[in-house]
Amino acid sequence: MSRLRVYARIARVLLVVALGLSMACLFGLFERLGIANSMVRRQRWSRFFMARLSHALPFCVTVHGQLPQRPMLWVSNHVSWTDIPLLGMLTPLSFLSKAEVRTWPVAGWLAAKAGSLFIRRGSGDSQLIRKQMSRHLEQAHPLLMFPEGTTTDGRSLRTFHGRLLSAAIDADVALQPVAIRYLRNGEPDALAPFIGDDDLLSHLMRLFANDRGDVHIHLLQPIACHGQERAALAFQAQQAVHKALFGEIPEKQQAPMRPAIAA
Repeated sequence: MSRLRVYARIARVLLVVALGLSMACLFGLFERLGIANSMVRRQRWSRFFMARLSHALPFCVTVHGQLPQRPMLWVSNHVSWTDIPLLGMLTPLSFLSKAEVRTWPVAGWLAAKAGSLFIRRGSGDSQLIRKQMSRHLEQAHPLLMFPEGTTTDGRSLRTFHGRLLSAAIDADVALQPVAIRYLRNGEPDALAPFIGDDDLLSHLMRLFANDRGDVHIHLLQPIACHGQERAALAFQAQQAVHKALFGEIPEKQQAPMRPAIAA
């Protein structure tokens, strides 16, 4: 692909980012003026931006399954930063993100203005973020998290951590498992994953220097949380996503054991 075409594609993405910055500035102005700025409005505008960004990315997207009709805690496997716009375009959503994202130039500010919640892993603030997530869900605002905790190359699935799934139990909402799969010529896409020491510009250059890849987003059967334990929820969600991605459940994967109760 010609270098001119690559630059034209990147320029389109930058124009969409400029649109997002303009929207974020508007929300910032609302805050300074004390104008009510509801989460519903933030999520709707965020979806509008995510849809524009997704259309500027070199992917053909196919969605399988039905969008939930009520607010849920979405849980998805995580391959790349592109997961966020591709999932965020489907419905008004907020995201749970690692705290480092908040300090990123441009992206961190956009995420904050869009209503993202941030967690600093290993800092002991899981109870605080759990309460924030529960309050968010109780107010009927859908929320998406990546329970693997990091990105993968798309060829495997890491363990789903169940600690923060307690928020769904507290808010009495269901889990919406999601499987996102990147393919190129029918095989797992080696260009889409954003892992290790990769940087955004290099990643964009690789994506745009090649033809469009295929993305399949599977909206799986929701999982009821009432009366369940978080470890069981994480296990069920992980199994559902693994089956959607790879068509089988590994034999070594076993359900979590409940602790024995002394007589």
